[in-house]
Amino acid sequence: MADVPVPPSSLRTEGILLREIHVNLLECKVCFEKYNPRQKERRPQNLSCGHVLCLECVRALSHPVLEKLECPFCRQLCDVDSTSHCQALTDLQDLLLSRSPRSPVPHRVRGGSGWVGGLGSGALRLRSAFGGWGSLINPTGVAVFGSTGTLVVVHDGERRVVVFGPQGRRLHGFGRRGRGHGEVCHPVDVAVTPSGYVVVTDAGDGAVKVFTSRGSYVLAVWDSFQMPWGVDVDSCGHILVTDIQAGTLSQVVVDFARGVTLMNRAVITDLQRPKAVACCRVTGNIALVETLGLTTTQPPNGPRPTRLTIFNKDFNVLSQIDSFTLSLGASVWPCMSAVAFDRDGDVIVIDSQRGLIWSLGKLQNGPVLTPLVSGDLVRPVGLVATAQNTLIVLDSGDHAVKMYSVHSDAILVQK
Repeated sequence: MADVPVPPSSLRTEGILLREIHVNLLECKVCFEKYNPRQKERRPQNLSCGHVLCLECVRALSHPVLEKLECPFCRQLCDVDSTSHCQALTDLQDLLLSRSPRSPVPHRVRGGSGWVGGLGSGALRLRSAFGGWGSLINPTGVAVFGSTGTLVVVHDGERRVVVFGPQGRRLHGFGRRGRGHGEVCHPVDVAVTPSGYVVVTDAGDGAVKVFTSRGSYVLAVWDSFQMPWGVDVDSCGHILVTDIQAGTLSQVVVDFARGVTLMNRAVITDLQRPKAVACCRVTGNIALVETLGLTTTQPPNGPRPTRLTIFNKDFNVLSQIDSFTLSLGASVWPCMSAVAFDRDGDVIVIDSQRGLIWSLGKLQNGPVLTPLVSGDLVRPVGLVATAQNTLIVLDSGDHAVKMYSVHSDAILVQK
């Protein structure tokens, strides 16, 4: 299929603005349903604190006797009787519908060898979402238990690690807030070993902590870590950890049955604020994202440049690319903050600044910058690409987990 040309910058800017309006203004931030003034339960309601919820969520959150509710965003106590219909949002919704705005079609920015069978084969469509404020609080990392579809998320709740079923039902939580035995202070990322152990990076405690799938404490690794950040596990069960402060990527080998650390060594040093790390289950390659310092040509309040490096399983560099190089052919500045591999070994990255998910293809063949998700996201922070061709995105802005898959005719459908 021939490449589709990049849309003009004005259309791109308009599309980003419309996406922000739809995601941040025209849907309830508790149930994630679109406001609908023609459906009573979905009408936007003003609270006395100024925040807006749909009528159904106002009723669900209110005390049945006191007829008061605590705003889920600012915690102010509001009278249910004082809520009113938010006419401004209704008018905005009607205006956008009457305009029928155009949105950019999914496109490839650079040449490649055509669409592939992984997630890069077309635009992705939102299939389901779960979580929301209260169920998840400022989540930062997500992982999947093998082929079962069970998810584990780390967040800022009282129990720092939460396990969800494939359909989003909360199963259990563990890792109470704290620095004691089996507790988690400030979790950043999470991974699951092939044998089902849960590995959490605790930046607040400067440790990597391991639990069973049911939440039983196994061990903690403190040696050499200053501020552990990203984590993933290779097919052998070896743990890879980035240290944002020490500037290292470490490999940790654990005897999980005995709860003993067999090896902990820095395999790559002199990195610049390394954050995300991901292992490819197909090739064994490792992807690493660094946050670079600002250059003299960049505004101090602009997005920081990032660099993505692909290593082989022996930690030799295979390819490398940074934000500036990607921007030359795309007229955008991708701010890479998280990374994953799909089932075909293609690299997928999060652009948290714009709320976008990009496929880069196989970097060894030259990057092919393809937008996969260009809507529905507020501040994506973590992602997992499953063997079933589902992309699981952790959206910290919505405190939610969102699942995407390839739409059969997504190439022809505008987002």
